Amino acid sequence: AAAAAAAAMEAREALRDVRGALRAVLARVREGEPGEGREPFELPRFWDALGQTFQVTSQEATKLSLAFSRPPLPSAEDCRKLSEDVQNAILAVATVYYWLPKGQGTTLRKMVRDATTEVVEGMIQLTDTILNAPVESLSQEQLISTGGVWEACEQVSNLPRDNQAAVASALAACLGVVKDAVEEMDHALMEGQDPYGDIMEDEELGFRGNRDTYWSEADRQLLNSCMGLMKASKACLKKVLGAVKAYGKADSPEQIAQLDDLADIANEISPSVDELALSMYPPVNPLAVRLNAAKLASVLKKVLEIAKTSHVCPPSEEGWVQFLNDAVDHNMNKIKNFTQGQL
Repeated sequence: AAAAAAAAMEAREALRDVRGALRAVLARVREGEPGEGREPFELPRFWDALGQTFQVTSQEATKLSLAFSRPPLPSAEDCRKLSEDVQNAILAVATVYYWLPKGQGTTLRKMVRDATTEVVEGMIQLTDTILNAPVESLSQEQLISTGGVWEACEQVSNLPRDNQAAVASALAACLGVVKDAVEEMDHALMEGQDPYGDIMEDEELGFRGNRDTYWSEADRQLLNSCMGLMKASKACLKKVLGAVKAYGKADSPEQIAQLDDLADIANEISPSVDELALSMYPPVNPLAVRLNAAKLASVLKKVLEIAKTSHVCPPSEEGWVQFLNDAVDHNMNKIKNFTQGQL
């Protein structure tokens, strides 16, 4: 019994060491800068290597989990070996991630970094779970944690393979969020007079007719132009995404940088749409609405400007850029007119 207790102590000790080492790797992946490689960087080689390290990590997670899923516990020697293998697998993942230079695109790097971070976090979670579980049994948490590592490791096959694909995927994600916001707002305006009707049953709350829960006619005129601006945001993302898919390239540093600029500014659209939408609920403060509308309008103009001057907009695409620019101006001017008396 004493020997078993000593073995359990040693096993835990080894796992704690691994967890500490993995946390250090995680911190480095989160903050670290890419290594500027000495040899010329090759994207296909990078993906092969990353895929392999993710696969090995998945296998090590399985081995670790199985070793601690039933008695007897692994011997001190086996434990050291297991710990070393887990640590090496995670170090290999981090090392390959570091190969990816910034020049390949910051949007791509961020996505690879997120995937790498998830794998390391998954492995930390698994060691945590094993450390916190009773030794004799395979707990539900341990099964879930092991599955979590597998899933994180499988993500590598879904990652965009270059910055053009990465930026297209980032724009598609923004578009999804903006679509939802537009639908929600459209729905609230269609619902009729009371956007809070779903929350407030008048009988229960015993009050009615409070203008703070209603849109006045003047509010509605102003909000229609805000909807115009929100719909322009959706159209803008849709068109830019189409252009990136059709014409985007990641062959030269200049093309890669232009795509990153587009992704960076497009990322500002959905928070700006959200802020505008929030200010549209009653009681409406027209100046707050105008301020948020102006901020969204300036983000949209910037997106269109960056798209227009980049390689994703050949002359054939200039028509919609102009059209959307005009739509933004038109709605913004109406918003200014409606709120002029408030200034």
